[in-house]
Amino acid sequence: MRITEVACFAYDLKYAHGEYVMSGSRAATTEIGTLVRLSTDEGLEGWGEITPLGNRYLPTHWAEVRAALHTLAPAIIGCDPTNVSSVRRAMEGELLGGGYAKSAVDVACWDLLGKAAGLPISALLGGVLQDDFPLYEAVPLRSPDEMAAFVVERQEAGIHRFQLKVGNDPYDDAARTRAVVDVADRDSLIVADSNGGWNLRAAQIALREMAGLPIFIEQPCRETDDCIFAMRHSDLPLVLDESIVTPRDVFRAKHEAGAVSINIKISRVGGLTEAARMRDLMQDLDMMVSVEDTWGGDIVTATVSHVAASTRPENFQNASFMNDWTDGHVAGYQPRSIAGRGSAPTGPGLGIDVSAKGLETVFTVNAGGPDRRARR
Repeated sequence: MRITEVACFAYDLKYAHGEYVMSGSRAATTEIGTLVRLSTDEGLEGWGEITPLGNRYLPTHWAEVRAALHTLAPAIIGCDPTNVSSVRRAMEGELLGGGYAKSAVDVACWDLLGKAAGLPISALLGGVLQDDFPLYEAVPLRSPDEMAAFVVERQEAGIHRFQLKVGNDPYDDAARTRAVVDVADRDSLIVADSNGGWNLRAAQIALREMAGLPIFIEQPCRETDDCIFAMRHSDLPLVLDESIVTPRDVFRAKHEAGAVSINIKISRVGGLTEAARMRDLMQDLDMMVSVEDTWGGDIVTATVSHVAASTRPENFQNASFMNDWTDGHVAGYQPRSIAGRGSAPTGPGLGIDVSAKGLETVFTVNAGGPDRRARR
């Protein structure tokens, strides 16, 4: 099998609950998504997605992603997409960095590998260990009463795992967290996520004010070193996220930071291949695994579902179904959650039927043909 065309499509994804607010006044109502379609000489198509959460969350943005994809596309024409490692080598040989763009191509190759083998990606990752698994929702940074009301509403919909957006004034953040703890039922798992928004002093104040609460603390400071310093005198369990990018970071998270869990974002670590490797390493280290991505719709959700379904239940904390958070339904709103739980599609590859109807074409690169790039 050979890749004969790389096509890149654009679409916008609105947040389902109005405005998504994080620390540092970072907010989103609509984000710009990019889909990648790999076409082959055997008539199969594979899909991937990369949708950054704004320009200030992680070190990439939509325009950078598309420029990288346009650079990478000619290098992978003619490659066998079912040999995922060879495609990754071709991309590495063409572009240093650009891991977020490479992630979408990597996922599309896994989609094609599954379709060629007649197996879902979860089977290729070792097999389904969870027919369904718990999902979490993020609680946008608002007033304590508003955040508590959001949790009550979502609990009624079956959600029992929440990631509270904090990371501003530490005293206000503690009040937000206490308000949510007061209304959460006993089945709920609560994570206070600063997204690296606290400095050292603010983190230590927040941790002191939250001491004794039944919560996890996620990424209190931007860098792992600062998280280690901030958590030095806290007994609250630590989750790391944004500062964990490589397997080496995973070892450090456990043995130096004392983290009990890592939140893997598939595009942040460079794709499904690396996410699965890091997931397996975390399981071997007996850490808890959370799986998600920066933002996205049906394609991102399906990708997450296959990693989650093939994770050991005893090492699984939660996942997010981004197509519940956004309106990015390019595959008929599949896979779909049920009462706060998700499952992986059983069809070949990603197991979803993606349609490019109505999407804006950014560019197409063909084998032996001209590069067609849309004017913007």
